[in-house]
Amino acid sequence: MGRVSVDLYPEQIGVPLADVRTFAKSLGGSPTNVAVATARLGRRAAVITRVGDDGFGPYVRTALEAFGVFAGWVSTDPDPQLRTPIVFCEIFPPDNFPLLFYRQPKAPDMNLAPGDFDNDLVAQAPLLWTTGTGLSEEPSRTTTLETMRTHHGAIRIHDLDFRPILWKDLSQASRWAGEAIRVSTVVVGNLDEVEMATGTREPKPAAETILEMGPELAIVKQGPHGVYARRGDEEALVPPIPVDVVCGLGAGDAFGGALCHGLLEGWDLERMLRFANAAGAIVASRLACADAMPTSREVEALLAERARG
Repeated sequence: MGRVSVDLYPEQIGVPLADVRTFAKSLGGSPTNVAVATARLGRRAAVITRVGDDGFGPYVRTALEAFGVFAGWVSTDPDPQLRTPIVFCEIFPPDNFPLLFYRQPKAPDMNLAPGDFDNDLVAQAPLLWTTGTGLSEEPSRTTTLETMRTHHGAIRIHDLDFRPILWKDLSQASRWAGEAIRVSTVVVGNLDEVEMATGTREPKPAAETILEMGPELAIVKQGPHGVYARRGDEEALVPPIPVDVVCGLGAGDAFGGALCHGLLEGWDLERMLRFANAAGAIVASRLACADAMPTSREVEALLAERARG
């Protein structure tokens, strides 16, 4: 539930936007990418979002359907001034991928309302994924939180997804993150994001603080230092899988889709994190996000290759 965009990836790697000559178009937006990632792993997925009344709106729906994601809850905002968001990125491997967001005067997905989707069906879904960006503006904030509160499924994952540039008032980010954490069963974030939400970027104390707020599972992504997770007294620290990075932008979303898959399968923490890390590594080695999401066979093949050494 939340953000969608059309991503434009430069086809000239290591070149600033001023000098890029051609771009590749791809579906984007973190929760949208997560839905695609889960579908690639064999799950039924749907996206709740809004697009503008422009040529990119039909593109989003068509792309989702091609990925096997239900697009019936991708509504069109009635305001003719609001356009489907565009995102340009620059690619400087291995770890510099600046983003340029075009979401002004307001992104349609920030106008999400309860009438945009079937509330009863969503409430019954076994898993609901929400993001911090969806809390950055009204009415999306109220719609997102109310959907979380009325969700009866076993798994509610909140991705802290802290994008400072998308908040008009940064001082409000931690407040609303706290509201979402309290009605989640799983919380995911990188070091910057957990620091925003808890006041510390130390993985173990941050996870402990999150669990004290109500969730059952806290996951802290530490980049080159791996992923730390805690669920009750169970802990896991899994190292990253080294790959030749092409574009790291979709790795977190691939991780998220794999996390959804592992939770629905009921896997233990270590197996789930290793699978999610491998999914993220595969996408980091490819250009684009949604188009790069791996299948289960590809993820298992990478894990088997690494196990052989």
